[in-house]
Amino acid sequence: MKLSARIFSAVVIVCVAATASAQDRRAPTLDDLLNLVQVSGAEISPDGAQVIYTKSELKKWSDNKRVSSIWVAYADGTGHRQLLGSDKDRAPSWSPDGRHIAFLSTRDQAEGARDAPGAQIWLLPTSGGEATKLTEHKTAIRAIKWSEDASKIFFTAEEEDPLKESRKNSLGDGIFVDEGPNGQGRGTYSNVWVITVADKQTRRLTTGDNFIGDFQPSPDGTRVVYTRRPTNQRNQQNLAEVYILNVAAASSVQLTKNEAPESNIAWSPDGKAVTYVAPSDKTWELAQGNLYIHPLEGGGRPTILSAKFQGDIGRYFWHPSARAIVVSANLRGRGGLYELDLSTGNAKALTTGDVALSISSATKDLSRLAGTRSLPSEPGEITVVDASGKTTAVTDANPWFTQVQTSQMRPMTWRSKDGLGIEGLLWLPASYKTGDKLPLVLSIHGGPAGVWSTSFRGINHVYTSLGWAVLEPNVRGSTSYGDPLLRGNMKDIGGGDYWDAMTGVDAVIAQGIGDPDQLAVRGWSYGGILGGWTVTQTPRFKAASLGAMVSDWASEYAMGFNHDVRLWYIGGTPWENPEGYRKQSSYTYIDKVTTPTLLLHGEQDETCTIGQSMMFYQGLKDRGVTSRFIRFPREPHGFREPHHIRMRDAEEISWLMKHTRGIDWQAGERKDEETKKLPTTTTAHP
Repeated sequence: MKLSARIFSAVVIVCVAATASAQDRRAPTLDDLLNLVQVSGAEISPDGAQVIYTKSELKKWSDNKRVSSIWVAYADGTGHRQLLGSDKDRAPSWSPDGRHIAFLSTRDQAEGARDAPGAQIWLLPTSGGEATKLTEHKTAIRAIKWSEDASKIFFTAEEEDPLKESRKNSLGDGIFVDEGPNGQGRGTYSNVWVITVADKQTRRLTTGDNFIGDFQPSPDGTRVVYTRRPTNQRNQQNLAEVYILNVAAASSVQLTKNEAPESNIAWSPDGKAVTYVAPSDKTWELAQGNLYIHPLEGGGRPTILSAKFQGDIGRYFWHPSARAIVVSANLRGRGGLYELDLSTGNAKALTTGDVALSISSATKDLSRLAGTRSLPSEPGEITVVDASGKTTAVTDANPWFTQVQTSQMRPMTWRSKDGLGIEGLLWLPASYKTGDKLPLVLSIHGGPAGVWSTSFRGINHVYTSLGWAVLEPNVRGSTSYGDPLLRGNMKDIGGGDYWDAMTGVDAVIAQGIGDPDQLAVRGWSYGGILGGWTVTQTPRFKAASLGAMVSDWASEYAMGFNHDVRLWYIGGTPWENPEGYRKQSSYTYIDKVTTPTLLLHGEQDETCTIGQSMMFYQGLKDRGVTSRFIRFPREPHGFREPHHIRMRDAEEISWLMKHTRGIDWQAGERKDEETKKLPTTTTAHP
């Protein structure tokens, strides 16, 4: 009994200390999010002792860009140093013998030079010394892969543009859409090449009008497996097929022939089979990626290895015994590592919890794997995972962030209108106490086949610091919950998924957390689409922020991506199914909207085109609904410029605060000094 009392007292003391520490933290700002150093691209050395990674940081606000640099550290988190000194360097790759690091760079090419060939392969000896240029290719090299014996590097490179000289002579720079290598914009064919490291002898391995995707040399270096598309059209990803290349003969045979897109290819350890990820081995189904194995001998057919696994598979790695494959996957919004037993098809979790883990590289014996890991309250860090699932932080890229107050995050479940079980993530202020009633933001993810994962999302911490609760529902159509949920909004976009979101809002209100009189909705891409639909269906929301939305499916059919709408979410074409396209478009019901609405869109967005927001905005203006539309020059679907990112987020918060809560909120002015005064280090916590 005395022992129990001592334990209880210790727990109380620890909790009080932790609470006091949390109370000393300051509220996060939008500038804190912009100042975060982002780390990615973890490449572990063959012996597992070191990790190369990329840092991206905002060094000078007035430059309006992030700067990347390549670093190396020991796997225990010590010894960080900048490996490559130019921001023109990228894609570092260890040689299998550990003696060199190959990377792509334009470091010797003048910025904006018209005749510059593009990225070339450079080599850096790991024993010390300067990097030297390996290739003098006429065109840009896109990707590189070492042979297992480290004697060769296979690479893909762009083909020369046959009209380049014509354009130089001012004979016109028009783009013939969907002709030759062009898609919606100007394109280039690509092919596979190989270079011998010792003598720099280069040889072309494929010819013709190819669009090469993923590729991998075989364990013995005599073959290359690759994916190829014949066209560059936006809605023909399913025409990608798998080919096997004989290196000596420079000839290829086609392995697959279907209407399903294959990707993420690899060789079995004995070189007798290849594996790849595809939704199906026949058609372009709405399905999470299945892991297939395809024998190369005896006329073998592909079979599914992951039939029992519900997760959304990312990178995967063969065990040298060939008895198992370790996969990095997202399962129910949690990123983890799983071991797939090839004899039973069962998957064993090596890591668990409300974390986001994405593995990008591994040693050949799988004793160590490297990737990025984040928590809802902690930005991503480079992490090493051993064979048992134990994780070790390599970086601590933002030590100053411990001064910042972060949200409470609670997974929650509820029943939708038709009884379907739905999960979501509820973010609450750090100071939230039971009984507090809060204004609520419904935040809808992109996709539709996206997911709110248990990863770090800085914007939620800003919202909760301003007193909001944020609900992120993983509505039907979300990935990582299995194919039945993924297919739940087929021919029904804006139907069941709308009710999944609304019943989630009602569940938060029923818990006494959400204030029904202070509701707002926000979303980007599919989030903007479903958000736009939502304000046409209910007046409950006091404010809406819709980013990169589609309001009218028929007019968007030719302008952006349409395969998912044509095959799954509506069905058919606008001339085959005009009523379906009309009924499932929010623009059809714009006369019902009363919610003050902010629209945000990048002018170079080719996924959801900017005219869609313009249509919705004009409809609101003509009807006298309070609205505002901000166009962002140069921006594609995902914003790149820090100035625009800050403006976008600041305008959204200001809009929702004013029209939901009656509060005039401004982000204030950003200055270069904001970045300079931050302490920086990349050494991991001891």
